[in-house]
Amino acid sequence: MKILYTNFHQGDGGGHTTYVMSLARMLRQRAQITVAAPRSSRLLAEADALPGVQSIDLEFKGRPFQQLTALRRLRALLRKEQFDVIHVNGSADHRLCMLATMGMGAKRPFIVLTQHTDRTANSLGVRMRAKWGTNRVICVCGHTFRRMKDSVFRDEDLRVVHNGVDTTQFRPASARDAEQARAALLPAAMRRRLVIGSNAGTASYKNWLDMVAAVSLLPDPLRDQVVVLIAGKEPDDGQRQRVAELGMTHQVVFTGLLEDVRPFLSALDVGFVLSSRLETISFACREMMAAGKPVIVSKVGGLTENVTDGRNGWVVPPGSVSSVFKTLVEILQNRSLVTQMGIDARNTAQREFSLAQFVGRTEEVYLERPTGARSQLRLTS
Repeated sequence: MKILYTNFHQGDGGGHTTYVMSLARMLRQRAQITVAAPRSSRLLAEADALPGVQSIDLEFKGRPFQQLTALRRLRALLRKEQFDVIHVNGSADHRLCMLATMGMGAKRPFIVLTQHTDRTANSLGVRMRAKWGTNRVICVCGHTFRRMKDSVFRDEDLRVVHNGVDTTQFRPASARDAEQARAALLPAAMRRRLVIGSNAGTASYKNWLDMVAAVSLLPDPLRDQVVVLIAGKEPDDGQRQRVAELGMTHQVVFTGLLEDVRPFLSALDVGFVLSSRLETISFACREMMAAGKPVIVSKVGGLTENVTDGRNGWVVPPGSVSSVFKTLVEILQNRSLVTQMGIDARNTAQREFSLAQFVGRTEEVYLERPTGARSQLRLTS
């Protein structure tokens, strides 16, 4: 099978990069894999370094002339390589792939879209892509599936495939590794504190400032026991100002973007993902749980499909600083909760977040393409 993965993100790419690379690493032994992404993207750099994977730099956004050039390049690539499957991951790459495959007839590849967010899928552009550029839609959680059933995509084309993480790579750290990670990431005075952190990024909708605000409300004896550790793009000036206004500048540590988040996870006691919108299943949440960390999550998107409140983490209403505050008080007053819930988080990850299961079920979607001939997209609604 010949598979083309596309993604429009420049720079880090977040969970999209993790998603595509997880599939590419696992499937390259039994399929011919090509990854097309912008030249400046982390995805392209990682794909280029992966033996057995072909990488193509392609800009899916830009001015009309740039888009026309990209369309011609993509169309030539499709004609040359004769892919069986094109797996798209966003609106911009989906649109370009739809245009590039028009008129290919029986040679048209089977087009699979992964819906990574819970954005409304009913705009004119989405209608066009649903009608002329999609054979199957992978929903990364039950929440996304329910949202997509109310969209312009056909119910019979929807498939649920939960994202998986490599639980052999993401695993609980030894005491020594945890100590070394804290020494590398935290000032000496903070290394014995309760480390609460997130590798979900610093976008505004991730609501990481809710955690900072909740810690700031703790009484001094409890507040002095906590440090907040954040991995991802450096916060903007407004976010830093808000941290300062909360009096938390010296209790929040930003690591910046990390090529390998495992040492970061080793340094944590408790994780959190407090998104207010757009969130689906969250690779970050699943990575933290696989590393044996209980996670505080908001009741948004598919986050509650990961965490069972009171068993392997805590569930709070979105935007509720007071609820996060109460959870922190509970944790600080009974630190033994963290150890036991961390064990349960790890067990949940091993049981439910299998990378092999994720890749296998994705491959099953690819195998739904018609045999003996290339896929034909429906031309009527």
